[in-house]
Amino acid sequence: MIRIKWPVALATLFLVLFGWYLLYTRSLVGALNENQELTTEVFSRVQELIQDTASSQTSGSSTALFEIQGIILGSGIPLIIMDPADSVLSVENLPFDADVFTTEGQDRVRAYVRQLDAAGREPVRGAGGSLIYFGDTPQLSYLRWIPWLQASGLMLTALIGFLVIRYQRRAEQDKAWTAMARELAHQLGTPISSLQGWLELLGLPPEERPEGLETEAVTAGIEEDLVRLERISHRFELIGLDPELETLDIRGVVRDLERYLQARLPRLASEVLLIVDVPKHMPQFLGSEVLLSWALENVVKNALDALAGRGGEIRLKVRTGPTGWLHLRVQDTGPGVDPELRDHIFDPGVSGKARGWGVGLTLSRRIIEVTHKGHIFLLDNEGEGAIFEIRLPTAQA
Repeated sequence: MIRIKWPVALATLFLVLFGWYLLYTRSLVGALNENQELTTEVFSRVQELIQDTASSQTSGSSTALFEIQGIILGSGIPLIIMDPADSVLSVENLPFDADVFTTEGQDRVRAYVRQLDAAGREPVRGAGGSLIYFGDTPQLSYLRWIPWLQASGLMLTALIGFLVIRYQRRAEQDKAWTAMARELAHQLGTPISSLQGWLELLGLPPEERPEGLETEAVTAGIEEDLVRLERISHRFELIGLDPELETLDIRGVVRDLERYLQARLPRLASEVLLIVDVPKHMPQFLGSEVLLSWALENVVKNALDALAGRGGEIRLKVRTGPTGWLHLRVQDTGPGVDPELRDHIFDPGVSGKARGWGVGLTLSRRIIEVTHKGHIFLLDNEGEGAIFEIRLPTAQA
């Protein structure tokens, strides 16, 4: 499963869209410039024909040409007619006010013409050697700003998206740390309470202790609780590190977990049966035995919680998958996962239990996917219960 790096994906999408906007707008601007140049050439030809018609005194043709000239001027294209001596003869549709009959107006129009020259805008030759310069219509000028306006909108959208994603990640991290702290306090609470009980017993005179309780039994109980505390602290210590992986046998890991869990399964009215199916000669894999055992334990305990008060079966089955992979499946006969929680079951703080911290499956996913480069899924199940599948790469992968 490939994890998408959203910041990189969004930045790439932004650059692609921005580049496309620029190219598309430039093509439109180029096409409109060509149309303006063609219109200017038509205007030049109309000017020549008006002069020829005026000299021949053909009033009908002259009227038609003046109408065509009015249509061209109505297009809004800025037009400047200059004589060979660089004097401004006439202007139309300029983007500013200028009186060409004054020196100041002439200078201002010439400065505008120099800008057109600098932009590579070639003039059209008119009658009597005059030069007709043309500028951009207001619509074309506005069009040049469209890519930058769109880019600003995209940048604003990307910024808002980045802030939202950052806020969500920070909220998830806060939720994860809170859940982790609660889980640590919960796991430490049991052995600490047990140690307090043993200390109270040691403080009693021998005659007041429960019958048959010798000092050796108290010492053994304290030692067992200390081992449990060390195990818990070691687990949480490894979560924040990049542990060194070693070659492991999945059969040995699962069997050790089975022995640990069998001693803690309900045996009375709501009996839970743990069935482990691991064939011999399974391929080895690289992993951390402490962390992987913890991840599997969390998944099985999730199934135990689902069977609380009703009993049932938990099946832990291991098989070889496609070349280079091990498949571990944990299936229970409980009520299954609430459909509303299915898509968020591995998120921190999400739990189907009234008093759950919602950190067990989150830790399992981190251990399996980050530490062991594997995958964990909640499979669709048409029958009863829930099915979790874990996939681990083998040492030969």
